[in-house]
Amino acid sequence: MDARRSDADSAVTPTRHRLSRRSSCRTFNTTKRPFLTSGVLTAPRISTVRRRPNVQQIGNDIDPDQLSLLVKDKWDLSHVTPLYNFRYTELKAYAKSLSAFLLEEKQQGADLIPGGDKVFAVTFSAVPGVAKTKDDAETVFIQVNSKAMFAAPGDAPKVMWRGWLTSVCADPQYLQSLPPEFVCLPVLCSSGSESLTFLVKCWFERTFDCGFGALSLGPTDLQWLAALWTSCHADGRKIKSLKLKWTLPCQPPLDVSMALDGEDTWWLWDRTRRQQHSQDASYVYVEDVKDFMASIETHFYKHFKMHLSAGRLMSVATEVASAHIDGKVKICPEYLPSTMELLTECAMHRMPI
Repeated sequence: MDARRSDADSAVTPTRHRLSRRSSCRTFNTTKRPFLTSGVLTAPRISTVRRRPNVQQIGNDIDPDQLSLLVKDKWDLSHVTPLYNFRYTELKAYAKSLSAFLLEEKQQGADLIPGGDKVFAVTFSAVPGVAKTKDDAETVFIQVNSKAMFAAPGDAPKVMWRGWLTSVCADPQYLQSLPPEFVCLPVLCSSGSESLTFLVKCWFERTFDCGFGALSLGPTDLQWLAALWTSCHADGRKIKSLKLKWTLPCQPPLDVSMALDGEDTWWLWDRTRRQQHSQDASYVYVEDVKDFMASIETHFYKHFKMHLSAGRLMSVATEVASAHIDGKVKICPEYLPSTMELLTECAMHRMPI
């Protein structure tokens, strides 16, 4: 592990009971820590250009077994403030601490899972290869299993919750402006019950003095994902269809769904890209995205005489990936780097400075 993030010093003692249990999101309090003063942190910038997904690269960077865990479920998104005194050398200790915390909460009556004879086993693991720059911290994957207290030796534990904290191509100026005691993993992808998600977040808040908030996606973010996913077509990931859904401001509101054939989608995208002869084909520019969406909206208007630009884009999906404005995503391996880079930027824009 990179010494920059390992901090192979003594174990961290979790800072317990710093927050109210019902606190859902924290912000930096600059009066608590003298080194967090006004103007120290640099605000992340909004990107107008992104790397086109590299279909061939992802399989060489991440262990296949670990990669399968990241693309297996549909994830709920949250943004996370930097973790104070988080150390990669203490992942086993964190697993034991979270397991004990969940057991304690269950004994105190928390509604986690039915049945009173369950015990928890928690695992923390680093996932090398997701981070793309030297400043990004390594991704951390967390899994919560449950098992009957008197289960037979061959009984497999049941997965109750999964989640991973990640940073992909985060703004380097922001990362370098952080004090060294902090590790920035701004995106949490979680899958499991709301009660377990709440308790896992509560443990992180108390242990690392961080805060969480819901990470919703805007229509512009969804437009970027539609363009980035379509651009994979040239490298062999030929989407069968691109599905988009808008809500139009009628009374009552009108939902409009549209499914474009993969070849037609690529034709619209390729025609848009040919208008940008002077630009590097390995990048997608904001002008490309705007022209691509305008082409789709024009195509729809010719057939149905409805202006989709007057509505709000709510979701985009292919047969292997999807994203909704409420912060739910499913990712395939080929789309992972470009999607997580965009989500990292979205999370950092919602982070208190």
